[in-house]
Amino acid sequence: MTIHLPSPVLDANASGGALGELPEWDLSDLYPSPDAPEISRDLDWLERACADFAASYEGKLATLDAAAMLECVRAYERIEMKAGRIMSYAGLRYYQNTTDAARAKFLSDCQDRITRYTTPLVFFSLEFNRIDDTAYAALFSADPELARYRPVFDRMRAMKPHQLSDELERFLHDMSSVGASAWNKLFDETMAGLEFEVEGETAPLNLESTLNLLTDPDRKRREAAARALALVFGRNIKLFSRIHNTLAKEKEIEDRWRKMPTPQHARHLANHVEPEVVQALRDAVVAAYPRLSHRYYRLKARWMGLDKLQVWDRNAPLPIEQPRMIGWDEARETVMSAYADFSPEIADIARPFFERGWIDAGVKPGKAPGAFAHPTVTDAHPYILLNYLGKPRDVMTLAHELGHGVHQVLAAAQGELLSHTPLTLAETASVFGEMLTFNKLLSQATTPPERKILLAGKVEDMINTVVRQIAFYDFESKLHAARREGELTPDDINALWMSVQTESLGDAFEFMPGYETFWSYVPHFVHSPFYVYAYAFGDGLVNALYAAYEEGLPDFQSKYLDMLRAGGSKHHRELLAPFGLDASDPAFWDKGLSMIARMIDELESME
Repeated sequence: MTIHLPSPVLDANASGGALGELPEWDLSDLYPSPDAPEISRDLDWLERACADFAASYEGKLATLDAAAMLECVRAYERIEMKAGRIMSYAGLRYYQNTTDAARAKFLSDCQDRITRYTTPLVFFSLEFNRIDDTAYAALFSADPELARYRPVFDRMRAMKPHQLSDELERFLHDMSSVGASAWNKLFDETMAGLEFEVEGETAPLNLESTLNLLTDPDRKRREAAARALALVFGRNIKLFSRIHNTLAKEKEIEDRWRKMPTPQHARHLANHVEPEVVQALRDAVVAAYPRLSHRYYRLKARWMGLDKLQVWDRNAPLPIEQPRMIGWDEARETVMSAYADFSPEIADIARPFFERGWIDAGVKPGKAPGAFAHPTVTDAHPYILLNYLGKPRDVMTLAHELGHGVHQVLAAAQGELLSHTPLTLAETASVFGEMLTFNKLLSQATTPPERKILLAGKVEDMINTVVRQIAFYDFESKLHAARREGELTPDDINALWMSVQTESLGDAFEFMPGYETFWSYVPHFVHSPFYVYAYAFGDGLVNALYAAYEEGLPDFQSKYLDMLRAGGSKHHRELLAPFGLDASDPAFWDKGLSMIARMIDELESME
């Protein structure tokens, strides 16, 4: 049973200023209030529906004909939708203010009740996977409506070699609300409550505002922010080490019981992607470090007149860049016009996000850092969380998350079970939206310095998306492998972090004391182990797609929209075939990496 809960994704961008009126969520499309009778009604319905489902189908799945199985699947889908609506509402309220005890309690209480109610459904996937392969194939070929759902059950059956006894699976389901979920909440609440005393600032800052200072034009302010981050992370490093040790050990135990061959394997199964495809991506990116990140950062050091970059220079604006605050209305117009130029239909889908309270944009005390788009359920609509503070990168974050939202709206027609896209493909529309917005701005550049600033910003974003995320993936791989050998001290984890940072960023950098703790604030490691390679996957995929678009592939827009509408109903091979692309071809990844390299070539030619 899937319980939908948004995970905050850290894309820290921002600054302050007069940004105009920033939108806030209107969650009433889900429920009017946390004490609304509709919530009690739906929880009561869910309890009865789960019990009735188990009574009707447990022990009988192998005996159902196609018509009866279709009825069964649709009943299961209705349960998923109801549970998803409740948990989406509780989760979104919580992420608006993670330090509010009442919101945290409401979320935990909903999660506890839904976990309890859905325990009788654990039999469903286990029993389904015991259906004989011949009978399984015959079942799905007998009814076209049932056949639509086959991708869901093909992915379910990929877990067949790793499923445990019915009793153990029920136990793990019951424990889910006090295992990783509880450690996730501790991490979120700790991060939201941290305060950073930054030299030169009149009051303590939260994490989002402090990270934002790392993009400030004033180098002294950037350094002060970096040192404040290191100081606070260092003070809390034992807690963060405990969280990571516990989660990695819990994962190791479950992986061992499930006979998972590697710590990454469960993520690959969930993403419906072959391990060798991810390995090819990882290897291609690591091999490209010298011609991408190493080369670019040496170039940036020269632009900044420095022998060595410090960590607080990594995302610094260029010396020729004039600081500029971008108001919300301008950001909206920039992104919407880029979307509309590509496809008026996509712009029409995006418009309600701005007009109907589907975006929460402002930075507020206790609000989750970063940005995400949460699809909620297919009979509602997605919601976008931003921490918008007016930097050019914030505009790109808006374009990114709006792409997610458009994708989620288009995929909703597939229904609750088929709409959810594997993480590797979930970044497609978001990164494509960024590319559209970037190229719109680039086409409007009238001077070489404007073009240089835009190209450099895009290269940095792509390095952050590809190089940095693959370095994160390697860090996680090393951490989980080391944890299997025993408890890790904070110094152990710090050393793993620095090994991948040195390799990925290159010799242009000098690392300040304290930077070794910066692994501690990355939420992906806590919420979604090995999630991070999906960003690099998405960027490489989009670069290849965008090249096909620029080359004038016939009917590109309609093919692109069809790909988004497919949601999770097709494998990546099927989705990419209309574009003449194949992610299993090792040369595929070099196409995307070459696009980044060509941008660096152009920047070097401007020297």
